[in-house]
Amino acid sequence: MHRILLLLLAPAALLVPANAEVPRTPSYQVELTSNADGRTWSGRESVSFTNTSADLMAEIYLRLWGNAGGCSSVVVSNFSGGTATTDCTVVKVVPAEPVEPGKPTTIGFDVTMTAPDREDRFGRSGAYSFFGNALPVLAVRDGDGWHLDPDVGIGESFYTVAADFAVRLLHPGQLGVPSTGELIDGVAIAKQVRDFAWAAGPFRTAEATSPGGIKVRTWATDLLSPEAVAETRTEAVAAIDDFGRRFGDYPYGEIDLVLNDRWTNFSGMEYPGFVLLISPASPVVHEVAHQWWYGIVGNNEYADPWLDEAFATYATDLHTGDQQAGCWPGSLPVAISSSMGYWGAHQSSYATYVYTYGSCMLHELERLIGAPAMARLLTTYARDHWFGVSTPADFKAAAQAVSSTDLTSFWRSHAVG
Repeated sequence: MHRILLLLLAPAALLVPANAEVPRTPSYQVELTSNADGRTWSGRESVSFTNTSADLMAEIYLRLWGNAGGCSSVVVSNFSGGTATTDCTVVKVVPAEPVEPGKPTTIGFDVTMTAPDREDRFGRSGAYSFFGNALPVLAVRDGDGWHLDPDVGIGESFYTVAADFAVRLLHPGQLGVPSTGELIDGVAIAKQVRDFAWAAGPFRTAEATSPGGIKVRTWATDLLSPEAVAETRTEAVAAIDDFGRRFGDYPYGEIDLVLNDRWTNFSGMEYPGFVLLISPASPVVHEVAHQWWYGIVGNNEYADPWLDEAFATYATDLHTGDQQAGCWPGSLPVAISSSMGYWGAHQSSYATYVYTYGSCMLHELERLIGAPAMARLLTTYARDHWFGVSTPADFKAAAQAVSSTDLTSFWRSHAVG
């Protein structure tokens, strides 16, 4: 048996502007033990962070995203450091004393996660269990308050800040357990990542190293052909070096690709250093691009889904050399920059607007300002928001900084609010 132990580094107690995201670089300590088939993991989690805001913090919120499809897959109890009230995907913790600005605090709780009987990012497929967005994480507070938005059933509604993890795995020896993080002396080290995901099952595994020195591991379920797995690995090797050159070096050292022969609700799902993919015909390049657009350059995926999905789609086109000439359909009746609240109520339009029209808008921006300026834009924009959180206003300002043309009418005519 091996144990999952997440040991994280304490953040610096520096105050940040009132509208910035709180907490900053939280630290999670989690110890989990699996059952025999890897479907259920139980243990204790503690979360430490410093109140980097200028205000007293009288309440703290956790997100149990794994309960979005039902409220029993993730169970938390026995809290320390505060009194907790759980409402399915949201846990409100009231500390014994409000946390003063610049002061650290820690809350702890028991947690049990059981992969639900569904083929999903947090779910079960045959002998394999997947734990995407299963681990409880801190909600984010910024100038708009605490973000407790719902999962609308499509896409992603997540919003997290980068955190540091060190992970030790305890599980039956016959199971393969790929996860976020780089294994060093039996501990998976994952620094500056927005989530921690893993899977468990009798996977076949292989690895390759990119010319840039990044390890790419594949973990395949039993029905996949070796040829399909190798092809996916080769695509990922090429993409991760290419995107490193374009947007900034990949910072995690390795990436795990977990390939299943079937999913019900998606064909690929990204996590930092860890990707779930359907195979064959997996969207591997798109999901590798998400390591930068969502993973490294973060965003509020509920409020601004286009800030990662449109960028990952556009990055895929850059990698394949597809310039998408003539792709813009003209005036759109709905803003590309609509929130997941809108797309949850208009699900048939979501992919067309956020992915297709969103990436096409970026192609049109490239044609307007020129390819060299667009390349500089993406490099500097990624650098300036590395491990941070970006907003539409941030991207607009970055684009305007590299353009001699006033872009106000461009945003308006290209349905970016």
